[in-house]
Amino acid sequence: MVKVLISDKMSPLAAQTFRDRGIEVDEKPGLDKAELREIIGDYDGLAIRSSTKVSEKLLSVATNLKVVGRAGIGVDNVDLPAATAAGICVMNTPFGNSITTAEHAIAMMLALARQIPAADRSTQAGKWEKSRFMGVELFSKTLGIVGCGNIGAIVADRGIGLRMKVIAYDPFLSPQRAHELGVEKVDLDALLARADFISLHTPLTDATRGIINADALAKTKPGVRIVNCARGGLVVEADLKAALDSGHVAGAALDVFEQEPATESALFNMEQVVTTPHLGASTGEAQENVAVQIAEQMSDYLLLDAVTNALNMASVTAEEAPKLQPYMKLADELGSFAGQVTETGLKKVKVEYEGHVATLNTQPLTAVVLRGLLAPLMDSVNMVNAPVVAEQRNIEVSEVKHNRPSDYQTLIRVTVTTERRSRDIAGTLFGGTRPRVVQVKGIDVEAELGPHMLYITNADEPGFIGSLGTTLGDGGVNIATFHLGRADPGGDALALIEVDEALPASVLDAVKALPHVRQIIPLTF
Repeated sequence: MVKVLISDKMSPLAAQTFRDRGIEVDEKPGLDKAELREIIGDYDGLAIRSSTKVSEKLLSVATNLKVVGRAGIGVDNVDLPAATAAGICVMNTPFGNSITTAEHAIAMMLALARQIPAADRSTQAGKWEKSRFMGVELFSKTLGIVGCGNIGAIVADRGIGLRMKVIAYDPFLSPQRAHELGVEKVDLDALLARADFISLHTPLTDATRGIINADALAKTKPGVRIVNCARGGLVVEADLKAALDSGHVAGAALDVFEQEPATESALFNMEQVVTTPHLGASTGEAQENVAVQIAEQMSDYLLLDAVTNALNMASVTAEEAPKLQPYMKLADELGSFAGQVTETGLKKVKVEYEGHVATLNTQPLTAVVLRGLLAPLMDSVNMVNAPVVAEQRNIEVSEVKHNRPSDYQTLIRVTVTTERRSRDIAGTLFGGTRPRVVQVKGIDVEAELGPHMLYITNADEPGFIGSLGTTLGDGGVNIATFHLGRADPGGDALALIEVDEALPASVLDAVKALPHVRQIIPLTF
């Protein structure tokens, strides 16, 4: 019989759901690392929340484990690369606690505006300091939302209900979606300058880590209030404390911290700071929703090989998998390339298939393209939920299969349309298994993508290649491969360069300063 372990405290409905599906389940929350390692080899599935750490060391002894299910959104406690390498599917429940988290953000904002925690402590201490706790209204204030995805959109709706002016910064928020939500889309600097309250609802990625730092806070208006119910690493806590001490920031409400559990912090015991211990998803309704959802998803996978909300595997049947596997890698690289060079809001994505690939099941390939495209600024995006995310953000997605003569036996082309421009990238398979980029923005170029790449656009002028090579060499950067292409002599040109490691900022700046360089973007694959 299929066997599942629930190793964190979870609603009893999860265990009941497993049993109703004929799956044996053990509930053992609170196991230490050694105890969990000792028994994990007996189980096909592991259902967790945030306490259990699914490390490479644990996975190395999980000899029968097929799926890890996280009842919630974040999977910071799961070593996703190690799970993938071990062939273990990792699932989460990205939408089960959205309303609860959004409501907590609104509650924190209200508590901050009216100084409710400090006033409560004072009153219960027998004081009656009515004149001390002068609050501010939310009515007519500007609420700036950083990250207007599922949760951010709900917060925006609630803010509008409080008659606030809502502005939003989100590179993936389309103008049409912003109009539907009733929010004004702005860039980050404009949001910082205009907002009376700033509420963070973006995932923690390399692009968003420390997004609220000293430089950002210096751009805010005096008296701004910061709310963070997303991820602790979004805020540089030392910079926030300095801004609070100076009086520039009037207050902050934090449900998350850089280090958790947060048993001590420089922000504690500050009267203008409201804190809670990561309670964003802590309601009975949300806990039941995510518990039942993860149990159903894991049961479907274990019993039916059906995949929902998987973070590390494609929604592909066993028969299709061998044929699609090399195309999956090509689709992911093309989508990731396009996503990493896209800097403004997405409007349209068109994926075209020619030759042999057009005869296959291309729906999962399109989903993989979307996953790669959206992943640079969004966490928990996978080939299952990427189409849903695109739909929610009013990104028009089209898939076209061509039956026409082609220079290649098989070809995938991804065209991305943003608010400013359209850009396309095409790739093929060499030898039927090796992905290659063959065209970027209509310019022919043949390149195999490595872990660290540089994408450079430039004017096609003599001496450019030599000065570029010298600059990289002077910076201690070793070039692995160098691929060039140009539209016309003396016209637009591009270079795709594989380097051994990520470039230091000083070298990137030096390359940017070279004559004829128009753009340089480091890429990772």
